[in-house]
Amino acid sequence: MAAFADAIIAWQKLHGRHDLPWQNTTDAYAIWVSEIMLQQTQVAAVIGYYTKFMQRFPNIHVLSTAKQEEVLQSWSGLGYYSRARNLHNAAQKIVDDFKGEFPQNFDDILSLSGIGRSTAAAISTFALNTPQPILDGNVKRVFARYFNIAGITNAPKVIQTMWQIAERENPNNPQDAIVYTQGLMDLGATLCTRTKPQCPVCLMNIDCQAYANKQVHLLPTPKPKKTTPQKQTMMLILLKAGEVLLEKRPQTGIWAGLWSLPEIDLNEIATEAAFTKFGIESEPEETLPVVNHAFTHFKLVIHPQPLQVLRQKLQANQTGNIWLPISEAIEAAIPTPVRNILTTLKSY
Repeated sequence: MAAFADAIIAWQKLHGRHDLPWQNTTDAYAIWVSEIMLQQTQVAAVIGYYTKFMQRFPNIHVLSTAKQEEVLQSWSGLGYYSRARNLHNAAQKIVDDFKGEFPQNFDDILSLSGIGRSTAAAISTFALNTPQPILDGNVKRVFARYFNIAGITNAPKVIQTMWQIAERENPNNPQDAIVYTQGLMDLGATLCTRTKPQCPVCLMNIDCQAYANKQVHLLPTPKPKKTTPQKQTMMLILLKAGEVLLEKRPQTGIWAGLWSLPEIDLNEIATEAAFTKFGIESEPEETLPVVNHAFTHFKLVIHPQPLQVLRQKLQANQTGNIWLPISEAIEAAIPTPVRNILTTLKSY
């Protein structure tokens, strides 16, 4: 076994995490769900969602037969909702193409929606007793520092170099590979962090090239800073007898498939927009505080405008719209900023 892998395994046994809900199991479904949830999300944020999700959808069959809205509701607040849709679609594919059994072949795992090479490798290593190298964000950071790899980590040449290292260092023994893979993830998540890495207490610092050269703060090479675009929107909070109107969002784009508050351009007049869209005559109430929400590629500034319904000339409960008591709407499959707006409204 390579010295690096040996050191990672030793560190993991002493200092790694051993009691996470998805550990100490070879259930491919449980490990798959955890790996999808952990994409771009920290462990602390995932644990509660994972536990509730597994209680609601304990196996592939239950997940595959659920409605997409149920899945999104269980995911609501965790963000990156395409992960939930991919998980649901993949469960249906497993039932249709693999007789409800999680595929054992690596290429078959890769064929499932939302699963890339690193995620497939983690599932294969943890659940199927077949070691495969991983290369997620935490691992890239560890590699960049330990092996002194300069360059933006998503650049093709850097990615190629890192995959070569990942393949070279990955243990062949399945049990060693499990401990090693978990150790790489844990080291990057707990000590070799993006900011304020805890190098002095890290057992890997003896041979870490970035630490030896006092370049830890320079690696991984930061991406060039870009100006983040900002968009603004007004959300209509249509209120009637303690209920609020929610509108189904399209199946593509931001918050796809979730329920949300109707949106209009800031230049539109809220009451006129409510009448045009829903046949609702209304009067505005005091505006709520502006909500700022950051997406990966832009920032969204939301201006919530409560409107009290006076008369409703057309029914606004056709397909794609629903009236719900505010307390029920807060628990529905809605985006986090919308939940925050409704929670603020309820407190008012």
